[in-house]
Parts: sequence; C-alpha cells; structure tokens
Amino acid sequence: MHPLAGLPAPAALLEDIPRLLAAYTDPAQGPVSFGTSGHRGSALDGTFNAAHILATTQAICEWRSAQGIDGPLFLGRDTHALSAPAHDSAIEVLAANGVTVCIAHDDGFTPTPVISRSIVVHNRGQGARADGIVVTPSHNPPRDGGFKYNPPNGGPADSDITDQIQARANALMADGLRGVKRMPLKRALLADNVHRFDFVTPYVDALGLALDLDAVRAAGVRIGVDPLGGSGVGYWQPIAERYGLDLTIVDATVDPTFGFMSVDKDGKIRMDCSSPWAMARLVGLKDQFDVAIGNDPDFDRHGIVTGSRGLLNPNHYLAVAIQYLVGHRPGWAPEVGIGKTLVSSALIDRVVAAAGRTLVEVPVGFKWFVDGLATGKLAFGGEESAGASFLDRSGATWTTDKDGILLGLLAAEVTAVTGKDPGEHYTELIAEHGAPDYARLDAPATDAQKAALKRLSPDQIQAQTLAGDPIVRKLSHAPGNGSAIGGLKVETAHGWFAARPSGTEAIYKIYAESFRGPDHLRQIQAEAQNIVSDVVSA
Repeated sequence: MHPLAGLPAPAALLEDIPRLLAAYTDPAQGPVSFGTSGHRGSALDGTFNAAHILATTQAICEWRSAQGIDGPLFLGRDTHALSAPAHDSAIEVLAANGVTVCIAHDDGFTPTPVISRSIVVHNRGQGARADGIVVTPSHNPPRDGGFKYNPPNGGPADSDITDQIQARANALMADGLRGVKRMPLKRALLADNVHRFDFVTPYVDALGLALDLDAVRAAGVRIGVDPLGGSGVGYWQPIAERYGLDLTIVDATVDPTFGFMSVDKDGKIRMDCSSPWAMARLVGLKDQFDVAIGNDPDFDRHGIVTGSRGLLNPNHYLAVAIQYLVGHRPGWAPEVGIGKTLVSSALIDRVVAAAGRTLVEVPVGFKWFVDGLATGKLAFGGEESAGASFLDRSGATWTTDKDGILLGLLAAEVTAVTGKDPGEHYTELIAEHGAPDYARLDAPATDAQKAALKRLSPDQIQAQTLAGDPIVRKLSHAPGNGSAIGGLKVETAHGWFAARPSGTEAIYKIYAESFRGPDHLRQIQAEAQNIVSDVVSA
C-alpha cells in the first residue's frame, strides 16, 4: 500500500500536460497493439502518437469499406489530455476518406455507452450501417491515451476485427504513412461529410426505457454523483432535469491532470471508480446520500456507494443488480441468459440458479457479451471490473458496450422500489448464499511460461483437491460459448481459482474466491500458484 493511497493527489504527482501534448507529434517508438479494448499507450513512451492514430483510423476506414459499412461513424472522446489531439487526427483521416462522421455538436465529450447506444439505435433501421470510435484509455492514468473501435453491433470489436486493423495500421506505419489519406483539421471540420451531432438528448430521453426513473423521483432518492472529471460530466444535469431527480453533482471539474483525484493504492492517479482509494472523496460523503455514483473517464464503468456498506465491491453489486432485475423486469423472456465472465464471483452463479435463470459464463472481456445483448439472447452481461449493461424494460437492446450511467441509476431504482439500498440487499444475499472472499494476485512468469499457461489443458492438472475440497470442474474453455479462456479455471463446491497470463507484463494473474473465509482463500491462492507453477515449468 502506497503511503498516499486515498489522499488528495499532491502537485508533484500531476502530469505535465504541455509536455505530454508536445510528445504526441514525436515519432512512434512502438507498433499499434490492440488489447482487450483498443490500442493504449502514452506519447511520453512513444506508444500513443499521431502516427498510431492516423494509421489506425485509415485502417478502420479501409476495413469498414471492405465490409460495405457506409453509414455514419459516431466519434467520441473522453477527458484525457491525449484524447483531444487523437480525436482531431481521426477527424482528419475520416474526412479525407469520405466517411460520414458525427462528432459532438458542442465539441464536448461523449461517453462510450452513448456511442454504443447511437450505433444500436441507428442500425435498427434499414439504411446504411453505422459504427463508431471512442478515444479513451478508460480509467488509466492521465499520461495515457486510448483508441477503440465499435463495429455495427455497437460493442467493442472482437479480435478477428482488431487483428486486421492492427496489421494494416502497422503496415501503414512501416511505409511511412504514405497510404494514409488526410486533410488539414480546419478543412476537415468544414467538410460536407463531418456533422455536428447532439449525443446528449437522445440518450437522456431514452433512459426511461431502461430504468424506472419515475419511481426514483417519486421516492425522493437522494443521489450523489462524482463524474471523476469524466466524459459524462455534461449528462448528469440533463438527466436530473428530464426526470426530476434529487441529484447532486459533487464536483463537475474537468482537468486533464485529474488533480482533484485521491491517489490509488499504488501511488498513481487512476480514475478507477471501483477503487476505495481513488473514490475516497465520494465514499466520505456516503452519509449525505441514499446512493452515490462514480464513473471512470469514458463512463463505461460504475462505482456504487451506499450508506449501509460504503463502496460496494463490483462483484457484490453485480449480484445484487442481477437478483433485482430478474425479479423486476417482466418484459424479459424467462429463457434469456445472464452473462458473467469466468473470473466474476460465484455468488452470481448462486443468485442466477436461485432465480431459475440460465447462466452464460464467458472468457474475460466485455466483447463476449456483445452478440447476446444485440440479439436479446442475453438479458444482462457483467464483468468483475465494474462494467455491465442489460436490456431495456421491454427486452430490447439498450447498449452492447458497458454503461456506467445505466448501472449507477439502477442502484437508485433498486433503492426506490424496494426501500433498501444495494448494500442492504447484499447483506441479505450473503445470508442466503454465503459470503465470498475474493482477490486477485500477480505472479512472475517468463514468456515461455505464459505461453504454456495459455495452452494449458485440464488433463494436465493432476490435483484432485483444492484447499481441502474435491475439484469438481477444470476449465480451459468457457462453458457459456466454448471459447478458449487463455488459461485455466479450477472449481470446488466452496471456492475456485482462475489463472491467466498477462498480455503486456511478465506475470500471470490468479483470481480466487472462497466461501469459507479469508484463511481458506489464502490456501486456495497458495495451492493455485503451486498447481500452475508445476504445469508451466514442466
């Protein structure tokens, strides 16, 4: 634990924004590399520079053309410093390629879920298909930039798409960007194919389709909101006015240094709305509100604070949300599934089983929920890192990307309709299903060991027990869709662990959970390390 964890960020920790922006035009020092959610890096490291964005945008233009996608491209950005020049670079290329591009009418910020919602709604018609780009590194520190593509399904692009875009972008960079079409920004902004678009009003007006905000208003639920300086800062007041909510924005500051933040547990400024250290300010105000909501910079994640429990662990809130929704959404067909990632809490499994619903367990990454949410085969998709979305009240698609506004306001609906906040509901859940102890730890691994873990077969695991309990299931593929998980999951009746190699660091990650207490959890973690170490070192 860093000594500054949970304390206001000191001036010495703040990023030099002019230096960061100047570095954006420096030569790139690395390739375009798409992870689970787009290309990320920092101009200060040469990993997020103009060349990366120009090449990636050109690759997207070529990919969408090859796919016959000729409708509008919705372009949004968050409040990170590098998002502004990257947004401009994208406009220069999109305009030159003749793409119809829609940008915020007020040159403002646009949350990830709003881009997803815009794509979903547009593509319900019979006309040309739309897609989108969001310029964001999510909750990463202020020095970082990010760039992600959402195809016509509205969700994060899967690896089949990003692999093609990445390969073409790197080829363009290797050729000195000679294949990139580009026009000066001033000309691009005046081009006939670049349109100003009101993203705010359609999204705000539609929220009542997904949530019972009349109940929230009638109950007088006191809502506190800390946008953490993110892209949805301009959405909360229109929401409050449109639905007559008792909603207070505790701080509307937008500052690319994010100097208003408290320091995360590792001593970095990180806008992680699921971190009690990063969210210390809002947690400190918990007794002033019935529900308090925080969001990360692109608003695809949620942090929920209640008077009864403070900041809820994301796994705990997902379990509460699922139990509430399956009991209060009669428009959802009983056969539609409830999606979770393999490393989300097994409390969700127990809640879904008790509700008589079908659990759909998928690998890590929200992209695995996209098709289910788009087709209505999944009513809910949620992951352990505080990201989720669900169908609207009629059973129609809301978004196919994570929506932090939706999940935040759901906490207010739960409180209004049931008279108990989500923290109180969690207390009832664990009384019925058992209390989980959950943690993630990192262990060192060489490239060879990481590759071995990724190829691991359940047959290679000789152990029959885990922390004193019989092993009931060993998984290398997700039961919900049969896709490889890029690692291993081992389960017992009272706990489990999952091990996955990091894509960028010399480590592998062990997620573990116990329903027998923290000592049992530590035993699971220790045995998990031994099991994995034995296999990958063989």
